Amino acid sequence: MFAVFRKPKTFKLRALHSQKKFGVAGRSCQEVLKKGCLHLQLPVAGSRLCLYEDGTELTGDYFWSVPDNSELVLLTSGQTWQGYVSDVSGFLSAFHRPSAGLIQAARQLLSDERAPLRQKLLADLLHTISENIAAETRAEDPPWFEGLESRFQSKSGYLRYSCESRIRSYLREVNSYAPTVGKEAQGEYTRIVDLMCQKLRAVQYNGSYFDRGARAGLRLCTPEGWFCCQGPFDVDSCASKHSINPYGNRESRVLFSTWNLDHIIEKKRTVVPALAEAVTERDGREVAWEYFYSLLFTSENLKLVHIACHKKTTHKLSCDPHRIYKLPTKSKRRRPARKCQ
Repeated sequence: MFAVFRKPKTFKLRALHSQKKFGVAGRSCQEVLKKGCLHLQLPVAGSRLCLYEDGTELTGDYFWSVPDNSELVLLTSGQTWQGYVSDVSGFLSAFHRPSAGLIQAARQLLSDERAPLRQKLLADLLHTISENIAAETRAEDPPWFEGLESRFQSKSGYLRYSCESRIRSYLREVNSYAPTVGKEAQGEYTRIVDLMCQKLRAVQYNGSYFDRGARAGLRLCTPEGWFCCQGPFDVDSCASKHSINPYGNRESRVLFSTWNLDHIIEKKRTVVPALAEAVTERDGREVAWEYFYSLLFTSENLKLVHIACHKKTTHKLSCDPHRIYKLPTKSKRRRPARKCQ
């Protein structure tokens, strides 16, 4: 009743999937709806108004509490609106499944552009929309395999090989340390390295870390091949939110080679010398080589990091002294036999 004497509320209104907005004023939800339908030539029956921000439906009780100049979306029967996230989703979907026209337009703009900043933005855009993430074989995406040996016929196969190569290089470093170990302990050191080698062979040198086809828990990426930077060794996550999909195109594959599998407890400065020391000073104790194996070759001590997050400083972390040697097995005491009564 008192709404008649109030000043009309103003809104910015638009139809679903339209970027064109127009101003409308009214003293009730129904009045604004009718004016909007008249302007857009839409039927009033079955239509309703929602807030652009979060999709909340505008009703009579809620009408006066909405701030002036709020953005509204006019929906007809059967239409839905989830808030501005719907616009974001629509925008991103254009790049998830880009048309040939969009790619061609981006290339044309880039060829005519001279401003460095706009050149970079267009190049990044073109790089993103040109990705062929779903393709897996050489036949499906020949440009991705450019420069690679013909023996690589799948993306997963090559990236698995790439990860295996990194792990193999760590094993070579551990093995090359043997001459620095005292002669009396060299045999035991070599034996432990052989055990590590056998275990790595059994798990194919943890190549599954880079294989998007591997089982969850064995890979460091999503099933689509997206990798996220895990941040520097001394933080829990990457503040810059670095991510990459080396399965997308050749450039992403090459850039991914600059990402590091960084040892949290340093391999060269800490883990390998600690292993050598443990072997030398074992004094009858059995070295817990599986612990050192986990530090050298597994994600227990490895973080996948963007090159900008790979800190070259000394980590100043040490091995757990309680895990260096295996605990001695306790011999079970025999209980005295019960006497028959």
